[in-house]
Amino acid sequence: MDNERWSMKGATALVTGGSKGIGRGIVEELARFGVSVHTCCRHEEELNAMLNQWRSINLHVTGSICDVSNRAERERLMDEVQTTFNGKLDILINNVGGLGPGMKPATEFTSEDYSSLMATNFDSSFHLCQLAHPLLKASGRGSVVFISSTVGTAGYAEGLAVYCSTKGALNQMAKALACEWARDNIRVNCVAPGWITTPMSKSVADNEQIFKQITSRIPLGRLGQPEEVASIVMFLCLPAASFITGTVICVDGGQTSNISV
Repeated sequence: MDNERWSMKGATALVTGGSKGIGRGIVEELARFGVSVHTCCRHEEELNAMLNQWRSINLHVTGSICDVSNRAERERLMDEVQTTFNGKLDILINNVGGLGPGMKPATEFTSEDYSSLMATNFDSSFHLCQLAHPLLKASGRGSVVFISSTVGTAGYAEGLAVYCSTKGALNQMAKALACEWARDNIRVNCVAPGWITTPMSKSVADNEQIFKQITSRIPLGRLGQPEEVASIVMFLCLPAASFITGTVICVDGGQTSNISV
């Protein structure tokens, strides 16, 4: 076996929102494969606690305080990444996302609700791609992965119209940038998780009735784990995946393939 095809030792990565949930899973998966990871978080205490924990298990992770919905903070973050990794970046994982005001009928969305959700879920990812482009190009093997959602491919019945739209936009941006940046040896893909056990989904997991309703629609009959998303992200960044770009991969236990839902 050609071990270099399955090795990321010496690579560098920026993972946004890496202190918990899927982002934390991705940080740890990459770091265990020998990647030097830089991550960011809005809360200093939370970030420092995770950095100490990673250090205690010999994972090479650095971090910055950053609210990625803020343009100036994104620019400062990328300046730190450029300095930390000497002007080159192999991997960019746009992971940050949120529900904004939560489940809310589309007719009740205010302009502030809309702008805030778009800034966090979509604008931040696009701008970070712009800022990272020269660093990814300099690496000669750049890989970008967006973390979207299955609701960006299939929609959702009620209350998440704008959230679904931001995730669908990420899916399409991955395809467009994959075509545009191929000339620079930068691959761009998207991973769309379904129901994953994270702090964001805790209220669902804690409600037995809703939990049963959701898992009944998932062929594998359970929620996924952050590491099950992280492993796909890791694969897409490997040299072994060098001919994969412009894809959207659903990690959902088969839910989007289940025509009975």
